Amino acid sequence: MHKTILPILFPFALSIALAQPARPQRATFSLDSLSGLEALNVKAEATTYLGRRCVRLLDQPTAGQGHAVAILTGSDFEDGTIEAEIAGLPRAGAVEAARGFIGLAFRVQPHADRFECFYIRPTNGRAEDQLRRNHSTQYVSEPAFPWQRLRQENPGLYESYVDLQPGVWTKIKIVVAGLDARLYVNGADQPCLIVHDLKMGKTRGKIALWVGLDTDGYFSNLSVK
Repeated sequence: MHKTILPILFPFALSIALAQPARPQRATFSLDSLSGLEALNVKAEATTYLGRRCVRLLDQPTAGQGHAVAILTGSDFEDGTIEAEIAGLPRAGAVEAARGFIGLAFRVQPHADRFECFYIRPTNGRAEDQLRRNHSTQYVSEPAFPWQRLRQENPGLYESYVDLQPGVWTKIKIVVAGLDARLYVNGADQPCLIVHDLKMGKTRGKIALWVGLDTDGYFSNLSVK
């Protein structure tokens, strides 16, 4: 009896195993050193901030043309989930318009010539001006769709409110699938910003740490799945 059942069961079990979906791959970047980072138009250093080893990016107003990013040279991203902890605040002597802009860029092309990006404006999160609060998060697609163009052509569509504090470690999660991307902040179950038309289309590229005008930014514990 066993001789007749086993040959039948083995192919059946093998077919089930082959039908199982592949487990998602996860890559982690501790960001406790500058290893594996390509800094462009920004001062980068490994440091300790609020008791945690991290990478600090300091926007350089005189650095010239280009975006202030540090590209993770070992990354390769099309669709998936990016998580990290970030803290941003205006740098010493910053202009009044500085908000501590900080975020993550994805599908980054060589030399950061083009990329998609979600970022936050930490000083807006608890501002007394409601309009400023409404601009706490932002999606951009550089260089063709900067925030100014998106706000002018589609007011309120590519930015939103979320509770933030400057200089405080903030958890962010970005989920990307095709032309859709969602931003989650501080472990929330629901996204605070949803984009259904990523401007670069369906493509792939690197992941980068991003800071904006006059920002002192810190990045830690980045993972990609």
